[in-house]
Amino acid sequence: MPEQPQFLDTVANPVIPGFHPDPSVCRVGDDYYVVCSSFEYFPGIPVFHSRDLVHWTQIGNALDRPSQLRLTAETPSSGGIYAPTLRHHDGRFWLIVTHVTEGGGNMLFTAGDPAGPWSDPVRLPGVPGIDPDLAWDEDGTCWCTVAGVSQLRLDPYTGETFGPPRKLWSGGARAKAPEAPHLYRVGDFWYLLIAEGGTERGHGVSIARGRTPNGPFEPCPANPILTHRGTDHPIQNTGHADLVQGPDGSWWMLLLGVRPRGGTPGWHVLGRETFLAPVRWVDDWPVVGEVSPNPPAPAWPLVPRPVEAVRDDFGLAELGPQWISLRDRPAEHCTTKERAGWLTLRARGGSLDEPDVVLVGRRQQHLTCEVRTRIDPAQGRGGLAVRLDEEHHYEIEVSEGQARVLSRVGPLRTVVGSRPVPPGPVVLGLRVCDPPSHGPRTGPDTVVFGVEEPDGTFTEICALDGRYLSTEVAGGFTGRVIAMYASAGTVHFDWFDYQPLGS
Repeated sequence: MPEQPQFLDTVANPVIPGFHPDPSVCRVGDDYYVVCSSFEYFPGIPVFHSRDLVHWTQIGNALDRPSQLRLTAETPSSGGIYAPTLRHHDGRFWLIVTHVTEGGGNMLFTAGDPAGPWSDPVRLPGVPGIDPDLAWDEDGTCWCTVAGVSQLRLDPYTGETFGPPRKLWSGGARAKAPEAPHLYRVGDFWYLLIAEGGTERGHGVSIARGRTPNGPFEPCPANPILTHRGTDHPIQNTGHADLVQGPDGSWWMLLLGVRPRGGTPGWHVLGRETFLAPVRWVDDWPVVGEVSPNPPAPAWPLVPRPVEAVRDDFGLAELGPQWISLRDRPAEHCTTKERAGWLTLRARGGSLDEPDVVLVGRRQQHLTCEVRTRIDPAQGRGGLAVRLDEEHHYEIEVSEGQARVLSRVGPLRTVVGSRPVPPGPVVLGLRVCDPPSHGPRTGPDTVVFGVEEPDGTFTEICALDGRYLSTEVAGGFTGRVIAMYASAGTVHFDWFDYQPLGS
């Protein structure tokens, strides 16, 4: 008997956990697709698929070739790829995005299948700023709207623009940083949705409407239509939203938010994540339901995604789409083909403090988790790291019979613990746990490092306060990545296991 559809009264938010900010969504038939920002990591722009807006599976990365995306050692952390918009028009998928590093600019890509391959970029030198959006009117004219909020007409096939950008609207709440514009035709109106207030605690969503795609626009009297600023809600920084309609005519919003934990001021460590909220229309204005940890489920049957592998034995010729590296991933420095069933990393620089460290990791997607990897460092030095950026990371590193735990916080780099290990492969581990106590100065979590003994027991070397690997300390726009790395010579990894410990 086939498995029956799963029906739930509520769903778990975030629907795409971990460092997956700036979601943009489009629906084609019964399928939904989402893309997110990727900043300094390669491959760029993760692409997700869903049949129900709740369960999402990563099906690829849009920018997976150097001809599409060039990130150099000069690309700073939180530089690189910002705020893509994904749309489907005239039988093709269109992806417009900003590469903020010098020499980048706005670019447009197309694909017949969102899983790829995606085209090489069409450069858009006439499109200024960041956060570009695409919308087509009934005549087939393509309008590109950017942060600011301004708009111009664009030929998406050639990249040619027509006339200077025209200012549309300054926002609905007189807040800073009007950005993330998206333009839609719904019923008799064109709607201009934006984020404002900055992507921190003041973040919010506002909307305006007009009779034509280029205005004039009338602000919604209820603006901002979504914000959690000034509240003690467990989800904060809500904004940078996109709208999509379900098969039953219902409307939904995908947006970014964060989950701060600990005492004052609250620290978020996973980065900005993708959340889902219901939307209803009243007097031709959207009214957003609560962005809660368990919002109401869509009315249609949910389609559970396959259980994602939490362990990778590196038995395939290519790494899965969840694996990311810093700025590039040349085959001579990262391969599963050199030693069968192992991931081989060959260093080209020094420590994790360097922008060109050889690293393969995945986003931390759970507030508590356990990670283990089996490493053979016989020809080099490397280990297991929790990274936010070059100046904020913890790692356990093995070489010459010693396992050392290192901490880099701002200008300070310290060896905080060590223990001898036998020659040959060794299992390294880390656990992200709730803090041992709670109070106004308590951090969000504790990161515990250690080694696994031959009998399978875990020997702790040290425990570190997780607040120093948070956005509130480090700044920037990304979240934690848990990674294998090589800092000297050649290092082999037999497997990598990631297990969530709680919700």
